[in-house]
Amino acid sequence: MAQIPTQKFLEIEDIREGIVILKNKTLRGVLIVSSLNFALKSEEEQNATIFQFQEFLNSLDFPLQIVVQSRRLNITGYLDKLKSLEERQENELLKAQTAEYRKFIKDLIAKASIMQKNFFVVVPFIPFGAEATKKGFFAKPTLPTLTEEVFQRAKVQLWQRMEFIILGLRRCGLQAQPLDSPELIELFWSIYNPEEAEFGYYPEIPPELIR
Repeated sequence: MAQIPTQKFLEIEDIREGIVILKNKTLRGVLIVSSLNFALKSEEEQNATIFQFQEFLNSLDFPLQIVVQSRRLNITGYLDKLKSLEERQENELLKAQTAEYRKFIKDLIAKASIMQKNFFVVVPFIPFGAEATKKGFFAKPTLPTLTEEVFQRAKVQLWQRMEFIILGLRRCGLQAQPLDSPELIELFWSIYNPEEAEFGYYPEIPPELIR
């Protein structure tokens, strides 16, 4: 049975100048967003944060997608570093404390997985001239071709949307930053290769893919 390449199932056609180009020629920008410890804030601060976020959502005149990525955090390298530190430690008391701490961390991760959460905002833009492939709620706008002129014009408008979101989230106490092309490639690679990403293996990105 012939194997079908994974790329055939992906909606992504290209990643260029920090922009994701889908197969239907629509664009996506991706922001990585910081988090805040809502539970540690006072009731007054919590209400203010909620109000600011409501104001931000009400100010939008375009859709966006909020994505939370949970990834198992592998700390093998950290444990190896602690073991090396323990072996080099000349003070016997500090050496024993380091060994005890390393054992505590090792037992902790054996009982429960430690997860790392990343937060993203995906911002869409449909270039002018795109037409829906079918009618209805699930209609997908598409362009027959995406010329350099159309791409550059659409990119400017997409970046304006992302700057608007960055400012709006900043009022909520959150920091946001656009991902560039290498970061986008690494993000999507880690999504489709979770086991390799867990152990910190990332393939070298060919220079021709970084545009």
